[in-house]
Amino acid sequence: MPAAKKVSAEDVRAQEDRYESGVYSKRPLVITRGKGAYVWDIRNTRYIDCGASFGTCLVGHANAAVTQAIQEQAEKLVHVSNIVYNDVRASLMAKLVEVTPPQMTRVFLCNSGTEANEAAIKFARAATGKPGIVSAKGGFHGRTMGALSATPKEAYQAPFRPLVPGFTYVPYGDAKALAEAITPETAAVLLEPVQGEGGVRVPPTDYLVKVRKLCDQHDVLLILDEVQTGFGRTGKLFAFEHSGAVPDILTLAKGMGNGVPIGAVVTREEIPKKLAKAAHGTTFGGNPLACAAALATIDQVLERNLPQHAAELGAYFMERLRALQSPLVREVRGLGLMVGVELKAKAQRYLMALLERGVIAIPAGSTVLRFLPPLVLTKDDADFVVEQVAAVLGGETLEAAKQRGELVEVTEDA
Repeated sequence: MPAAKKVSAEDVRAQEDRYESGVYSKRPLVITRGKGAYVWDIRNTRYIDCGASFGTCLVGHANAAVTQAIQEQAEKLVHVSNIVYNDVRASLMAKLVEVTPPQMTRVFLCNSGTEANEAAIKFARAATGKPGIVSAKGGFHGRTMGALSATPKEAYQAPFRPLVPGFTYVPYGDAKALAEAITPETAAVLLEPVQGEGGVRVPPTDYLVKVRKLCDQHDVLLILDEVQTGFGRTGKLFAFEHSGAVPDILTLAKGMGNGVPIGAVVTREEIPKKLAKAAHGTTFGGNPLACAAALATIDQVLERNLPQHAAELGAYFMERLRALQSPLVREVRGLGLMVGVELKAKAQRYLMALLERGVIAIPAGSTVLRFLPPLVLTKDDADFVVEQVAAVLGGETLEAAKQRGELVEVTEDA
């Protein structure tokens, strides 16, 4: 048998560029494998993955327990529809109810964060009989039409108008503005406990408590979007636990399956009961393969106490980043291993420079370096990342950024 032809990075990029739709901005990397917090490209160059595919690879690439669960389930049953019962699906639903607050007792399984938020919006409208949804400026909830309508970013919304009616936007972290936006037609308030794409923005400590009180006062449902923050990312199993404000509807995805597509909506008992049978559904939601991956991922998070690790390492990581002496840094902020370094200049140049030094980071808006590593990141890894950030920012001046036209005088919305 002739030896298989060795494929080059250039071949892969050319092939993908030839057939892909073109909607993604790509970096010139061909990633072929990963382990823990590391990935390797086709040339066998190693990178510390501080993007984790936008936070999805929560317990590390090629996690042995998750891999075993997927393999064992694939040998038994990959998919079966929701018109019959399934043991793995039932176990995942029970696990989600177990790890969320006692008043949250019902689960809808789907395939992604945008699907979870789409379902949550529909559930809220059906449960209340009201159309209005209030969400926050700088928020990101997905790209399907309902979730997009809750995501007030002009670049995302403009090509697809008219959007779904009934959505109102308020400044994030401003409880007074929210109080003024709620009307008798408001069904729900939809918020991220920490804004991700909006710049890794942590609200005032009492904000969600005030939001919860406002929702109770006006008989409005509170939907918390923990698609990015859930399952230990912020140093608690769920980010709302930092405030104690419990949602009526919780949306989950991303890290839940450690890279296997899955999402979930967890609600109070009475909310989904307002929907007629077959009023909402999904073909692949709750498929056994994804459920097996999610069960193994959640077990890893709990057994290895990864929320505590995220809290401790995240605090150390931010402390070291804040100690950097760079005129370009406006602010370092975050919670757990969800960290943003806001610059006074556009971030793209520095993201690419980090890539050349073996660190994958991602943007959050135009000026923020966002770090969402797997929760198995080590202290040594964090030290290496800080050293590379220091190196790419070192020697850079505001004047140089201004000369290149990259200086940003005022913080921009994502």
